[in-house]
Amino acid sequence: MTGNSSNSQKPKALTARRVTLLATVAALGGAMLLAGPGGYWPSSLGWTSAASAAITDSATQHPAGFADLVAKVKPAVLSVRVKIDAASDPELMKEMHQNSDQEAVPFEPGSPMEKFFQQFGQQFGSQGMPHVRPHHEFVTGEGSGFFISPDGYAVTNNHVVDHAKSVQVTTDNDAVYTAKVVGTDPKTDLALIKVDGKKDFPYVKFADRSPRVGDWVVAVGNPFGLGGTVTAGIVSARGRDIGAGPYDDYIQIDAPINKGNSGGPAFNEEGEVIGVNTAIYSPSGGSIGIGFDIPADTAKIVVAQLEKNGHVTRGWLGVQIQPVTAGIAESLGMKKAEGALVDEPQADSPAAKAGVQSGDVITAVNGTPVKDARELARTIGMMAPNSTVKLDIVRQGQEKTLSLTLAEVPNEHVAKADAEQAQPTSGVPHLGLSVAPATEVSGAGSKGVVVTAVDPDGPAAEHGLQKGNVILDVGGKPVANAGDVRKALTEAKAQGKHDVLMRVKIGDATRFVALPLGNA
Repeated sequence: MTGNSSNSQKPKALTARRVTLLATVAALGGAMLLAGPGGYWPSSLGWTSAASAAITDSATQHPAGFADLVAKVKPAVLSVRVKIDAASDPELMKEMHQNSDQEAVPFEPGSPMEKFFQQFGQQFGSQGMPHVRPHHEFVTGEGSGFFISPDGYAVTNNHVVDHAKSVQVTTDNDAVYTAKVVGTDPKTDLALIKVDGKKDFPYVKFADRSPRVGDWVVAVGNPFGLGGTVTAGIVSARGRDIGAGPYDDYIQIDAPINKGNSGGPAFNEEGEVIGVNTAIYSPSGGSIGIGFDIPADTAKIVVAQLEKNGHVTRGWLGVQIQPVTAGIAESLGMKKAEGALVDEPQADSPAAKAGVQSGDVITAVNGTPVKDARELARTIGMMAPNSTVKLDIVRQGQEKTLSLTLAEVPNEHVAKADAEQAQPTSGVPHLGLSVAPATEVSGAGSKGVVVTAVDPDGPAAEHGLQKGNVILDVGGKPVANAGDVRKALTEAKAQGKHDVLMRVKIGDATRFVALPLGNA
């Protein structure tokens, strides 16, 4: 499934610039403190991947303490130490050399914090910062993890073990074991590792119920490589999208978590894992009480596939989708702006074979309502290929139900489009653009009209239309020239509509755009 976002209506997800991995890292033979296998610590301003934890409180009273809970679960929590070949990660190598002469730790020379980090093997220069010795290509990283079975299967973050040449885990009783990576899933930032040699490791279970906002959480992990640290807080929010991947659905917690907590568990009061700590929001590189966990429901599905196959396969519906904005909902006669609008079903996809059409709004999957396009992507992505699903759709105001069988996500390919210069031949001044028949513009195809010019201050530009886009239909009617566009606008205005829905081809993809009619 391919998702298209609506920039004009939906608040933008936090930028990737503000996301930094939180597993602590140090150079072998040198002295550096990195933000994880993929970056330096601390970052300037940004998101920091970390272990976060959450514990739901089923009681109405404040708990007397978490000591009994911690004593129960802490033996299952691991410190994960990896050796990484930096040469295998060009981005890491680039960042190492770029930052080797830049301030990385804002401690004054001789300060207590400088002395504190020196105790843990860090060597600082005259400005109180770690230095990178030239020609060192191996770094070590530290994160967290937890056993989920007595025979040594353990969960951590993908970014903790990514590019790892070797993995070691240290248990709560300071026993050290070699581990192997069973499988990873970069899209959810989860990894499964295995420790051999014993069949009686202490372990914890994933929770069967989702936490509620306000429930207590306890985070256990390995911040800054210290190991065995416990913090507590509450669930602050659910369903967070931080722009880290296509399946973002994080639990937000305020339990203090820091670099090195990545991959650690978040527990509820029953000692069940409600989430896997993976990121924090931080302007400084340390916890400010905004952390994010991968939900247990997601982790259970991914981990099961990693154990069975070593990788994750996801269901594929085969549609390009976008959110239903208020303007789109109004133009389609919908009472609420919810569901996922189908821009176009992909050729030979399960959706196309089942009869899904451009302009359909998918409102539910197997009877469960779909809030928006991202939720549809997550729902389908968490299903296995060959799963049978029922889609509730709205088509031109009519409700329908379609059944189909999901396929496996095909290999991604890069869409190519040739940009052609075109001269404006006819304008649509009320929308602030000029168009020409697609048949008259080389490479534009045989359908629709090509946008040849856009007024930067007009409605079209405001809603993202650009020169070279191809308008295929307006108000549900195909258009072949500027006259068709103006006629469709006039008819929509006569029907009392405030917005008109256009289907627009951008490169090899299509999307719907709702433009205000104004005085058209």
